[in-house]
Amino acid sequence: MTTNDLKLTDLTPFMGAEVQDVDLGAPMTDTAFAAIRRAVAERSVLLFRNQGLTPESHIAFSARFGELEAHVLQDFCLDGHPEIFVVSNIIEDGKHIGAFGGSKEYHSDLAYIPEPSMGSVFRCLECPDGEGETEFASMFAAHDALPPEKRDWLARQSAVYDYVWDYPRRQSHRPPLSAEQIRNTPPVTHPCVRSHPETGRKTLFLSPIWIRNFVGMSEEDSQPILKELTDFATGPDFTYRHSWRVGDVLVWDNRSTLHKACPFNEENSRRLMHRTTITGERPVA
Repeated sequence: MTTNDLKLTDLTPFMGAEVQDVDLGAPMTDTAFAAIRRAVAERSVLLFRNQGLTPESHIAFSARFGELEAHVLQDFCLDGHPEIFVVSNIIEDGKHIGAFGGSKEYHSDLAYIPEPSMGSVFRCLECPDGEGETEFASMFAAHDALPPEKRDWLARQSAVYDYVWDYPRRQSHRPPLSAEQIRNTPPVTHPCVRSHPETGRKTLFLSPIWIRNFVGMSEEDSQPILKELTDFATGPDFTYRHSWRVGDVLVWDNRSTLHKACPFNEENSRRLMHRTTITGERPVA
């Protein structure tokens, strides 16, 4: 099986495809999985509808991509399944069952560690109608559309990612980081343009919420440039907004996308998602 054998319907001309007639919980040959993996690398986001995954089959499918990450916020992982990070606004027994108030700003998961994640497998168990979407930006398409002089400048730049610096700016609704969490997330540096390790295609690599500055530049000088680039890369020409249905599974490539959660009525609606995150590699310029 190759990507040509998959039944794919494009979600946009530049990113994303819905995959028909694939049950992610059923046995899958290596060649079938290889076709899915290649489609993820080429299209950046794959959608599978009407999936009845269990936590075990969710983990088993995800693990075929590679080793699974343990999230820094272990308090929000599924009991008995530390590979699954729970994203939810639901409160039980006076306590949030998952990470709540998900980031409404564009980011690439775990870009603040030395080897950022390869991708994520996100499963919808409960969602409100018509809200709580997830929006994606194609960093392939944004890179290719940049003016040549800006693209060349970025190809020579690296950025400093600082999770501990960012956390109190946006996560005041969550408990403060522990001393161990702070020790485990020191600042790291990544190139601003990377080569995709499976396709060789150039992509922007800018996860703006954690970038404090460009190497050799001050925070004050870096932030306006970062905002300009982010505004460009997340414009309507490069974005796709996914409206969730129960049973949806999205697989996305963190190496070539940004994503963000869209707002919903968190006081009166329920949203429950399970996410696995696949270990990646150090970005190469």
